[in-house]
Amino acid sequence: MIRVSADRPIQAPPDRVYEILADFRNHHPKILPPAFSDFRVESGGRGAGTVVSYRLKLAGRRWEARSRVEEPEPGRVLTETVADTGAVTTFTVTPEGSGSRVRIDTAWPGAKGVSGWIERLVAPRLLRRLYAQELELLDRYAQNEL
Repeated sequence: MIRVSADRPIQAPPDRVYEILADFRNHHPKILPPAFSDFRVESGGRGAGTVVSYRLKLAGRRWEARSRVEEPEPGRVLTETVADTGAVTTFTVTPEGSGSRVRIDTAWPGAKGVSGWIERLVAPRLLRRLYAQELELLDRYAQNEL
């Protein structure tokens, strides 16, 4: 299992931050880094039961993904599970001072063999960089747009 994590303080209250993360029609697309494209809500749009599809380009390679959203702890924890890979990304929002801390955790089985070894070596670094960008965009958006 490959695991990647990133976290950052966000200068906005937890309820505002969670609303941005959970609203896939109006807010969540605005915090996605340029590596994401063709983001589309297939069903739902807010919180549990939402299904989204998108493309992700990293290190010159392009992936297409379709994810289902769940809320194991509404208002605090939101997950996106990619249908074909089993990758699970968890967003956790916790209060911190007058703002919040958001943690993004992703885990997936990874490929086998040599390609799996390369994936384990390269993917965590690329995803940490991507998540740092996403968290920075979230911080800016939460402070300025809501």
